[in-house]
Amino acid sequence: MVETLDKEILSKAEQIELVIFDVDGVLTDGGLILGESGNEYKVFHSRDGLGLVMLRESGCHVAVISGRSSGIVSERMTALGIEYVYQGQNDKGKALEDLLDKLSIDAKATAYVGDDLIDLPAMRRVGLAIAVADAHALVVEHAHWTTKENGGRGAAREVCELIMHARGTLDSQIQHFLND
Repeated sequence: MVETLDKEILSKAEQIELVIFDVDGVLTDGGLILGESGNEYKVFHSRDGLGLVMLRESGCHVAVISGRSSGIVSERMTALGIEYVYQGQNDKGKALEDLLDKLSIDAKATAYVGDDLIDLPAMRRVGLAIAVADAHALVVEHAHWTTKENGGRGAAREVCELIMHARGTLDSQIQHFLND
């Protein structure tokens, strides 16, 4: 579960209404498996997926913004009930602004989780910028908080639990699985 966290991070996390995740390097380990026929394969961590579902069901908006476009990302996000999926976004700051306008959410009430330089324009605008443990050093430098887990290896679940803990919804989400 969530370890003892800095009060400033918890305060920022408590205000979050929207969490945006990068895909490659955050929801996956960043590796790309390309088949001879052009098929693309990605590995998603199942616990990260459950974390995204729990976060969404706790009343927080969840979105992804990816620099690449992939049918498998669309399929995975649909399966998880993630409604806001922006792919092929070379300007993630612009995609962020579009999403904030669409949802009428302030950037200060938004968290962005990234791992590489392309994520910085969005990360630098939000109230809670998060880097995964194996992110580029400059991304870590600009993050308010860094996960203990690597991208694609539980980092997204860690973020989801942080936000739910701060918002006071984590225990009720866990309780769903303890009730008979």
